Amino acid sequence: MNREILGTSILAIMLSACASSSDVATEAAVETEAEKPEPSHYLVPNPYFADIAAGSSKQAKDRLAILAMRGDYEVDFHFQETVPLKAGYEFRDDKDSGAHETVIVVEESEHHIVLQHILVAGGHVIKHWRQDWTFEAPSRFEFIADQTWQVRAIDAEKNAGAWTQCVFEVSDAPRYCGTGRWNHEYGVSTWTSDRTWRPLPRREYTTRNDYNVINAENRHTITPLGWTHEQDNTKTRREGTETAETLVREFGFNHYRTIEGFDFSPATDYWSDTADYWEKVRAAWTERMAPNHTLELKTTIDGMSIIVGTFEQAGRAGETSDDVQYQEIETLLDEWTESRATSSDDQLASNAQN
Repeated sequence: MNREILGTSILAIMLSACASSSDVATEAAVETEAEKPEPSHYLVPNPYFADIAAGSSKQAKDRLAILAMRGDYEVDFHFQETVPLKAGYEFRDDKDSGAHETVIVVEESEHHIVLQHILVAGGHVIKHWRQDWTFEAPSRFEFIADQTWQVRAIDAEKNAGAWTQCVFEVSDAPRYCGTGRWNHEYGVSTWTSDRTWRPLPRREYTTRNDYNVINAENRHTITPLGWTHEQDNTKTRREGTETAETLVREFGFNHYRTIEGFDFSPATDYWSDTADYWEKVRAAWTERMAPNHTLELKTTIDGMSIIVGTFEQAGRAGETSDDVQYQEIETLLDEWTESRATSSDDQLASNAQN
């Protein structure tokens, strides 16, 4: 891995990409940094769109729809406040940005798929957000308080035939999960989540302090030219674990259009050099998010202590042994996280949020 690429990646994250998007996410790392180069690429059809209809069962079609999000994309991010919910609230300006992103399949089995987004912006490579999909997942993590997530069982009725999507930061720290079913009617595949809580994206917490949590529903749709991610967000102010007020609804629309001709080789080279390291990071987070456990981050809201730490470790992964990597990851997460069996107080906090 080119050290200059790594260094500028960390700098770019520090300046403009501290939070994941999907947002999903996405909500993240490109708002101010994502400079689009002169067009050297062109739009093409989504090569996986037609495969979905050939699925032999509903679950097979679900899997093919999730896998159809892999590939190379030009992405537009748009966020617009739509419905005032507090008297006297004044809309904030719309937020628009763009990026080039490749989505790589990291893990794939019958019931579990992991997709890693890698951003190429202004010549920089940034490991971006990650989305994990699990069929009929027995549990998921939920955002219950500032910097705090709790792993809870999913109701069996909600879970039957459903896929749970969990979204992670650039450092593989948790952000949010949602559970819902895919719908393949009319030849188009759409997944819609239940409403869940999530922390603020960087585009918000760096510019305002009048609210501190988002209640959101997500919709992913696979299209003939790529895929889309829609968000129905309610911006909410919480005092402790209690909801104090809702401010405004926001519509988010992230449009992933399949492209060819853009040079994503720096991203694929980076992943080739660091994938084994990031696999260890994912495993370390999973250990800290066991069922009936509560995870608390001890970093500032931007999470930079863990982001910079993991990216620096990834940059020298080719020069360190597996044992050293495991030790460094454990030391870093032990310093900046606390994982504990869920207490009664944690459970009360969770109940207040649901």
